[in-house]
Amino acid sequence: MGTGRKFNKQPVTRPKKSGLERRRREKTQRSRLVALGMDEETVRKMDTKTIRALIQKPEKVKAAVQA
Repeated sequence: MGTGRKFNKQPVTRPKKSGLERRRREKTQRSRLVALGMDEETVRKMDTKTIRALIQKPEKVKAAVQA
């Protein structure tokens, strides 16, 4: 019986996600949407899941803003 990851789930094995890095990622994603032409106030009110979904399809965001 070996000792795999099941018995060694420490941050040394896999580093923890930090809040600072998460906020930095969210800030850059918001700025990308603003750069695509979306209104800054609208982007500020969006939740994180929506922002991530929109970032994945920049062409659709551009088309929606143009229309």
